[in-house]
Amino acid sequence: MGGGGSGMRNARFGGMFDDDMFASYGEGGGGGYQSAPRKGALIEQRLPCTLEELYKGTTKKMKISREILDASGRTAPVEEILTINIKPGWKKGTKITFQEKGNEHPNQVPSDLVFIVDEKAHRTFTRDGNDLVFTHKIPLVEALSGCIVHITTLDGRNLTIPINNVIHPDYEEIVPKEGMPISKDPTKKGNLRIKFDIKFPARLTSSQKAGIKELLGS
Repeated sequence: MGGGGSGMRNARFGGMFDDDMFASYGEGGGGGYQSAPRKGALIEQRLPCTLEELYKGTTKKMKISREILDASGRTAPVEEILTINIKPGWKKGTKITFQEKGNEHPNQVPSDLVFIVDEKAHRTFTRDGNDLVFTHKIPLVEALSGCIVHITTLDGRNLTIPINNVIHPDYEEIVPKEGMPISKDPTKKGNLRIKFDIKFPARLTSSQKAGIKELLGS
């Protein structure tokens, strides 16, 4: 199992779900047998993942309980463990389908179970497609004179990035190939984009104003 809080969780079908994992199963077998079995309504469930899990990839184990038909045609509860292999670079909205893992009913094909990847909010980064965005807070003096940004990546590496340009409110520093892996080719990555939150002083003294005018020109 992967890190970031993945692990075993319980689920119930047929309106008996643990932790509200699943919506109600949907309409059942209807009124009697039909000549051509129909398929049950699709079951969809969010699969929350951390950015670390989506960056490095992980394995999640999901425990489900559902009803199956025995040889006599009666329903019996069973529990199963589903293994979901999260690949590096997967995005929010990625779907993982398990065929016919819904409840079994006479003359009905069980529903498909679909997990839909969702991204948990991260304390440091936000994701924009294949890019990662990091916001660094700096005082005005560093915006004008330069600074050094220290960043810990999603896989635990420490980056030291010197900024030598004058930083304005819309300035971005681009660090190539330090974004999210691209799922179709995990050897390639998006970019790391560093944005800046500049803290302007609330007030300046007369001497400070004079010094800034002398330094920067009137």
